[in-house]
Amino acid sequence: MARDNPANEAVKMDKTKGANALPLNSILAGDCIEMMLSLPEASVDLIFADPPYNLQLKQELHRPDASLVDAVTNDWDQFSSFAAYDRFTQDWLKAARRCLKPTGALWVIGSYHNIFRVGAALQDAGFWVLNDVVWRKSNPMPNFRGKRFTNAHETMIWASKSEGAKYTFNYEALKALNEGVQMRSDWVLPICTGHERLKDAKGDKAHPTQKPEALLHRIIIGSTNEGDVVLDPFFGTGTTGAVAKMLGRNWIGIEREEDYREIAERRIGDVRRIEAEALRVTQSKRAEPRVPFGQLVERGMLRPGEVLTGPRGQTAKVRADGTLVAGKLAGSIHQVGARLEGAPSCNGWAYWNFKRDGKDVSIDLLRQQIRSEMGHRPN
Repeated sequence: MARDNPANEAVKMDKTKGANALPLNSILAGDCIEMMLSLPEASVDLIFADPPYNLQLKQELHRPDASLVDAVTNDWDQFSSFAAYDRFTQDWLKAARRCLKPTGALWVIGSYHNIFRVGAALQDAGFWVLNDVVWRKSNPMPNFRGKRFTNAHETMIWASKSEGAKYTFNYEALKALNEGVQMRSDWVLPICTGHERLKDAKGDKAHPTQKPEALLHRIIIGSTNEGDVVLDPFFGTGTTGAVAKMLGRNWIGIEREEDYREIAERRIGDVRRIEAEALRVTQSKRAEPRVPFGQLVERGMLRPGEVLTGPRGQTAKVRADGTLVAGKLAGSIHQVGARLEGAPSCNGWAYWNFKRDGKDVSIDLLRQQIRSEMGHRPN
């Protein structure tokens, strides 16, 4: 463990777990499987994994001008066979699932060389696939030999710990990031270039597969909440830690290569955390406190016998128990609205209005008033 890690103001520990405290906001030096097994069970909220791709490169690759392409030839990406890679994948996925909370999730990224093998192992390990997401690179490296398509994307798998698990998905925040349009499963983002591409002392790329911060920003915003713990078992130069710190999340990195750890520590040490007010993201409607319609009647915000109107002039009267009656129809604000429309369902909060000072006012404004009194801040 990098206890003198300058990326921390102070290495935070979970005091409630005693000897099994989480080494928050620090980089663990060593094998990812051993280090994950040393963490408390069910202790992290999100795992982002960028494992070796097992590229199986057989020869050097040159550009048309005869210059050498800086490809991934590092020892950590070398495996003797597919079977050896599969065993490694199974082992780290098992260790990852052990330290993931029941409500946690895993993101794993790969290329065509490995992602299909990882996906099968992931399902075999008990994870439940939620989506595959294609990261389409807006500036991919060309295919210099002209014998295949330009490799312009990588694939990510997003999975919960088990089928039916409750996981974090900040749908509205991702929609806001996408200018109010539902976020799709194909993300167009550039690869690391320019100032974002970290260099070593020789001026060469510090890490051959450094991921862009924009990619991690989207994942962390969409899959975690402020204060959650994000684990990256293949930490590299620390993109996950840098973005997590900026966004007010706790992080744990695991990296066996000393050179990468040193770069990551310096990098994260330079990151400033965003102020608390700016960390708030648009919440899903499902995250808002539930307010029964009957509470509006109990509090006198609407009176029994008061008439509500629908979008096409339909009317219904409020009853003392918080139900509505419209002719022979009776039921909740949702049930009566649905039957008047001949629809299978209806959002009664958006459907019904009441009169105040001669104007139509949505009943949802009364619900928001109660929520604000409960301490909920509307987005």
